[in-house]
Amino acid sequence: MMGGRPLLLLLVSALLVQIRASDPLLYESFDEDFEGRWVVSKKDEYQGVWKRAKSDGHEDYGLLVSEKARKYAIIKELDEPVTLKDGTVVLQFEVRLQNGLECGGAYIKYIRPQEAGWDAKEFDNETPYTIMFGPDKCGSTNKVHFILKHKNPKTGKYVEHHLKFPPSVPYDKLSHVYTAILKPDNEVRILIDGEEKKKANFLSADDFEPALIPPKTIPDPDDKKPEDWDERAKIPDPNAVKPDDWDEDEDGEWEAPKIDNPKCEEAPGCGEWKRPMKQNPAYKGKWHAPLIDNPNYKGIWKPQEIPNPEYFELDKPDFDPIAAIGIEIWTMQDGILFDNILIADDEKVFDILYKIADVPFLAPYKTKIIDVIEKGEKQPNITIGILVSVVVVFATVLFRILFGGKKPAAPVKPAVEAKKPKAAETEGAGSSGDKVEKEEDEKEETAAPRRRSRRET
Repeated sequence: MMGGRPLLLLLVSALLVQIRASDPLLYESFDEDFEGRWVVSKKDEYQGVWKRAKSDGHEDYGLLVSEKARKYAIIKELDEPVTLKDGTVVLQFEVRLQNGLECGGAYIKYIRPQEAGWDAKEFDNETPYTIMFGPDKCGSTNKVHFILKHKNPKTGKYVEHHLKFPPSVPYDKLSHVYTAILKPDNEVRILIDGEEKKKANFLSADDFEPALIPPKTIPDPDDKKPEDWDERAKIPDPNAVKPDDWDEDEDGEWEAPKIDNPKCEEAPGCGEWKRPMKQNPAYKGKWHAPLIDNPNYKGIWKPQEIPNPEYFELDKPDFDPIAAIGIEIWTMQDGILFDNILIADDEKVFDILYKIADVPFLAPYKTKIIDVIEKGEKQPNITIGILVSVVVVFATVLFRILFGGKKPAAPVKPAVEAKKPKAAETEGAGSSGDKVEKEEDEKEETAAPRRRSRRET
């Protein structure tokens, strides 16, 4: 046990340094009531009721879509806008589709700054956003959206750019963590449950539709095809002559079938006798002059290319900042639970929080970890008292990781085999330090019941 303590302290120190260097810009766990921090749209079309609730079999709270076949809209304004122009930005949230997703969305909109006087209660489908990210499924649509809205510096117009070939939505009803990592090298990575599903480049025409950078030239909209433009690659040979023995005769025109005349039943025959018809062995079909190359062929006409007035060059996307996060969906399913919404400018934060979400007994420490990060950022000269409390939290956590928590009780032997131990053996069975640690573990487990991770189910 003593040999593991230096390693424990080393890991605690490394984790503290890692977290201290991190700075989550937003973390919403819904451990507290969302009213007052989130604003529900007052538009008439949004009749869906949001609730703070637990999912079946789990102890932590989330934001719940409580009714079927409703439109929902809710928004949270950030204290300060998050810039997307420099450095890494991580967008992450957790969704559990408790009743599946047959037709509806479970995505988040990252809202750009609005005009002066805008009221969050007016949030709706028309509210401009910078990024839309998350699951969407209905009919043939089954994808994790990643949509950018970028302002063309030449025209001032905003254009939607959709990620090509996005990943599909998981089919089960478990919790899944959706992550988008925007890198300073123009790269974006889409992860589901920490596993990379898609990598793309903002400036690549192969990755976004339409491309972020418009083409240099476009077809002239005023150009028209000349009247004498011949697009026929082949034409009938004007000098060809139909051979004299070419037989175009075949069966005559179709006539409705006739029924037997009942008066002919007793007679040897009825009406005028005609020779039966048969296939013409000399028939060659309708004669056509053979095709030859068209001497006047000019190819398929296309309008001339002209310089694109909307073209611009860009080394790095200049996306609008994120001023708020909003959920605006229309879904046929209820039971959609949003949780652990994160915006960070450091991948380490995303990695830490994802690992916490994945380890069952670490779930109760999520809020504490975020508080430590925020306090550390606001108080660079952290006091010894705060540092000690942080060490206690992570020492407890890492102790359980390293040593597996409380030792299992020894199996009870049958009474006939039980022997009374000697006093010396009893005293040497375990050190006092082991007993104290065992008692402390039992107290901690009594005071803080274990919260199951959603992904255990």
